[in-house]
Amino acid sequence: MNRVLGNYSPQLYAVLRIVAGLLFAMHGTQKLFGWPGGGDTVEIASLMGLAGIIEFVGGLLIAFGLFTSWAAFIASGEMAVAYFMAHAPQGAWPILNKGEVAVLYCFLFLYMAARGSGIWSIDAARHRGTVADADVHRSRV
Repeated sequence: MNRVLGNYSPQLYAVLRIVAGLLFAMHGTQKLFGWPGGGDTVEIASLMGLAGIIEFVGGLLIAFGLFTSWAAFIASGEMAVAYFMAHAPQGAWPILNKGEVAVLYCFLFLYMAARGSGIWSIDAARHRGTVADADVHRSRV
């Protein structure tokens, strides 16, 4: 399987970054704008309002690949805080306390913070022809 999909790992990572970023941004739009779902919005000057801003702005930055490492690091921290504040008090196991999405986002974004934007990103376009671009080519070999 590695020979089939391994050749496409940069593209698959880009798709993962884009989809995860857009889904994360939608959590922010729910809190800030009540969309999708038409639910109640949160007070901007509150902890949930800050979470909504981080999710919306951070998710878009991750999806577009702009300052991905920083945005993903902050988003990872927000998800860790969300898990320990909202889910962990309800029990130790994420699958039982409904915290599995927070845990997955936390570790997914931590990985993205370490890996960076990758291809199909604004960061890659900004750094085309630089030393950072040579590192991307070296990792493909």
